[in-house]
Amino acid sequence: MTQKERYEAAKEMYAAIGVDTDAAIAALKEIPVSLHCWQGDDVTGFDHDGPLTGGIQTTGDYPGKARTPEELMQDMAKALELMPGKKKLNLHASYAIFEEGEYVDRDKIEPKHFAKWVEFAKERNMGIDFNPTFFSHDKIKDGLTLSSPDEETRKFWIEHGKACIRISEYFAKETGMPCVMNIWTGDGYKDIPADRMGPRMRYKESIEEILSEPFDKNLVKPCVESKVFGIGVESYTAGSAEFTLSFAATHEGCLPLMDNGHYHPTEVVSDKIPALLCFFPEIALHITRPVRWDSDHVVLFDDETKEIAKEIVRNDALGRVYMALDYFDAGINRISAWTVGFRSWQKALLSALCTPNQELKKMQEENRMTELMVWQEDIKTYPFGDVWEEYCRQCGVIADKSWFEAVRQYEEEVLLKR
Repeated sequence: MTQKERYEAAKEMYAAIGVDTDAAIAALKEIPVSLHCWQGDDVTGFDHDGPLTGGIQTTGDYPGKARTPEELMQDMAKALELMPGKKKLNLHASYAIFEEGEYVDRDKIEPKHFAKWVEFAKERNMGIDFNPTFFSHDKIKDGLTLSSPDEETRKFWIEHGKACIRISEYFAKETGMPCVMNIWTGDGYKDIPADRMGPRMRYKESIEEILSEPFDKNLVKPCVESKVFGIGVESYTAGSAEFTLSFAATHEGCLPLMDNGHYHPTEVVSDKIPALLCFFPEIALHITRPVRWDSDHVVLFDDETKEIAKEIVRNDALGRVYMALDYFDAGINRISAWTVGFRSWQKALLSALCTPNQELKKMQEENRMTELMVWQEDIKTYPFGDVWEEYCRQCGVIADKSWFEAVRQYEEEVLLKR
């Protein structure tokens, strides 16, 4: 059978259970997913020479790491060629690009320091999401930024956050797409603190000061992200899940952002998504693959990734959930890491769109639980691969693993010569 014949057969099979695969493919083409720049250089950025701090760690020394803005853009452009679907660009503030001889600290960054990124995005019809960088900097005092008891330290990082608000609005105006601006810090303590509330009150007031910077709420979508712990902050983090969720719930226009690596191992974000959608008009996600902890492994087409996508789709929330990838693996080819992760999330969304969600919901509501189990298990062996192949064909990218040959060639011609 030809690819077209296989797809037509799969289309007919899915239609028998109430799924329109043509509609699923058309829907997926319009869903933006934000691709993170920091996979390409192991979260190093361009504004410092020091080590990673703030509970972040990359492991591995695979050759070809991007060292300059030009190399990072070149690598990202190669990865984008291998991915189907609609993309956004996700930047950290530490990726500011300065002219030769120029440098300003993070509290003084301006839109002009990201103009080359805007040019890169506009050439590819991509929006841009943004993250203030509250780590890997010498003005982090005793491991603290926005929650520091030192007023001068807090002031510096508040000004950094305000600068990022202004840059985010610039991104939105230039690209014509809203900019999701995510606030996350690694503030916390290695051992048991004597005061848990004090740092959180300072953190709360600092974020409020950042958000006092004027901005258009239709253009900038500020978020707050939690974390359960990090390296060097094992006992306490100021930005806990309860803190960030409560902050977002009590501050109009601020979204909760959930990273599925930032919770206890037995918690799953797939279950949290419908809970938050009951109360928030919009939420945001950082999609990763935690292995035992927030290890930021490359996203795969695994069970929890599928469940996260299902909850977004089955709750008609594709227009309410901002999706971004967030992982960094220095032990494998970085372009392959980008590509595998993005394609895996695309597969998860397409699989969810090819699920007869309304029929399955009806079975649950009518307590036909035995039948529900039968259907859910039967669907797992449907010819989803043929639908994926058709989606990739329509997007003009290779569907099977042979895309890796382009990565192998690029590695030989470019990466290994760095």
